[in-house]
Amino acid sequence: MPAERLRLLLGAFGDPGHAFPTIALGRALAARGHDVTLQTWSRWREPIEGEGMRFAAAPEYHVFPTLERPLTPYQAIVRATVETRALVADLRPHAVVADILTLAPALAAELERVPVATLIPHVDPRGAPGVPPFSIGARLPRTAVGRRLWNAADRVTARGLALGRAELNETRAGLGLPALAHVHGGISRALCLVATFPQLEYPRAWWAATHVVGPLLWEPQAGDVEPPPGDDPLVLIAPSTSQDRSLRLLRASLEGLAELPVRILATAVPPTADPPLPAPRGARLVEWASYARTMPRCDVVVCHAGHGTVARALASGCVVVAVPAGGDMNEIAARTEWAGVGVRVPRRLCGPAPVRLAVERALATPRLRARARELAAWAAANDAGARAAALIERFARTHRVGSPWP
Repeated sequence: MPAERLRLLLGAFGDPGHAFPTIALGRALAARGHDVTLQTWSRWREPIEGEGMRFAAAPEYHVFPTLERPLTPYQAIVRATVETRALVADLRPHAVVADILTLAPALAAELERVPVATLIPHVDPRGAPGVPPFSIGARLPRTAVGRRLWNAADRVTARGLALGRAELNETRAGLGLPALAHVHGGISRALCLVATFPQLEYPRAWWAATHVVGPLLWEPQAGDVEPPPGDDPLVLIAPSTSQDRSLRLLRASLEGLAELPVRILATAVPPTADPPLPAPRGARLVEWASYARTMPRCDVVVCHAGHGTVARALASGCVVVAVPAGGDMNEIAARTEWAGVGVRVPRRLCGPAPVRLAVERALATPRLRARARELAAWAAANDAGARAAALIERFARTHRVGSPWP
């Protein structure tokens, strides 16, 4: 295929941790002159179009069924695939790039014989010999005995992967697609982009066609927020709004840091809180702040260890105090500690004293700040968007639309 303007369809689950990296990728592709359509939830329509892409509304569904939404994820995926297939048939893209949680565009593309790539917007969840199972928050073992113990646990993980394969194959059968013999069937074996720092990935033998490109960072536009005045270290409290509705981390951080010689800027602060939040003298509490503009001025970021927040903090040279709320946050917190760029506080210990001690350690340990600055320098020298876009261009120009897929 000649070097021409490509038609590309990107698909992403609508949560920020999945939508934002896909928007960053789409922005990079659009800047290179390609015709990019991004299918996701309607809440992101305006920023997507503002970045030079076309917007397509994705069927919205929850990952876990509820009484109000009783469809299982795979039932919802079948319905979403049927709807998305019409979009693929209309666009006739040269390639589809689907977020790891967003199976409908990938399956619709397969039905239309369009090449499919996968975007993993965090560390790679696929296992490796001697590596702890993903998301439990265990660190890479340092001894042969530890590796053997985790190898023994692989049998349990294998049963879960086999169950996932069976459920996916049931979905594929409902769409008229053949069953897959391998696990991790939602990840393309033709091109997989892992959008994280390579320094956060445990050493392993990488799968063919998998590329760790660096974090793909994007955020909605927001006004400037001035930090508290002074010369003391600046600590940003950046909790997850979806994982901590009781404001446990926010309260613990504000109370625990009140007597430290630091400046405090807290984000994700609701207009009202019951009971009222403690407000240390000189602290600034805001509902929203631009991490891209704020974090480069900070020394430490206290957060729940969502990948997007951690990646932005490290790209800004900040040490991370990670207090995971659950899910893959446990994994990101463990990787942050293992990579020497942060301090981890287990969720059960989330309180004023442990948070204070963790921040004190983060500020008093020069190697943590030095390592965080190394990652910031790496991010500045390695344009993740440009690298990912180049890989997609080569992929789309190498694989022919209409050939059997995958």
